[in-house]
Amino acid sequence: MKRKIAIVGAGNVGATCAQRVLERGLADVALVDVVDGLAAGKALDLSQAAPLEGHACRITGSSSYDIIRGAQVVVVTAGMARKPGMSRSDLLSANAKIVGSIIPQVKANCPDAVLITVTNPLDTMTYLSWKLTGFGPERVIGMAGVLDSARLRFFVAEKLGISVQDVDAMVMGGHGDTMVPLPRYTTVNGIPLPELLPAAEVDALMQRTRDGGAEVVKLLKTGSAFYAPASSAADMAQAILNDEHRLLPACVRLSGQYGLKDVFCGVPVRLGAKGVEKIVELPLTAAEKSALNASAEAVRQDMQAVDALT
Repeated sequence: MKRKIAIVGAGNVGATCAQRVLERGLADVALVDVVDGLAAGKALDLSQAAPLEGHACRITGSSSYDIIRGAQVVVVTAGMARKPGMSRSDLLSANAKIVGSIIPQVKANCPDAVLITVTNPLDTMTYLSWKLTGFGPERVIGMAGVLDSARLRFFVAEKLGISVQDVDAMVMGGHGDTMVPLPRYTTVNGIPLPELLPAAEVDALMQRTRDGGAEVVKLLKTGSAFYAPASSAADMAQAILNDEHRLLPACVRLSGQYGLKDVFCGVPVRLGAKGVEKIVELPLTAAEKSALNASAEAVRQDMQAVDALT
């Protein structure tokens, strides 16, 4: 069966994610957007780049959801982007309406797909997507930890003057101000970061990671990050389509892991063809556990808010 990824939303994140998928030769792409002509125009442009980029994947674009039928992975990027001064939670009401209009179409056309949510506020929109699809929780996953960890990896590499390829990092919790970057699990060729930098400098890197999206928003002034989020979603889609069994941080529904239940939160998971194969429980210090609990509680409050809206 021909591999196919559906991407809902042809804005900066969605179109760039489509580009990443195509240029990796990962799958055919169906790109959908409610704005007439937007998805079709970007699909045509990306198609004309194929001879130059040397891949044989095809992309179609439309305002009709018919084209996503049969996709094995669906990436939802549609929604309002943050503006300077806005938090991710400020987007809750507007994006809940947008996601609420998308998910029934996904369920009808791709009943067996794994769904990756990118729309902010990420954890809450992942919860809403799970609630509206009725899919098993292993098939509804939020893209946040991959992005936040990539940002941390870059900041560490920049600080130490080393290659990003030598840095691994782990960020847990909600995708927002309460996210939980873990210095002990951030390593340079296996060496924990706290052994390489003073505590104050480590703390500054963790805070910069929490502010990573806002830093881009402030610089752009009229938009939000899209290159790194698109690459992060493509990485997750690749892990699923290729059944790679990769250990990646992602937003998933917890059912007792880390002492948390019935809440969507970022934790390490093993990703494969069926979505989440396993939630990995890392040993946490009391301080780390307290921070994760606080982050999960902030997400839970947003989940209750979206329940009231829907």
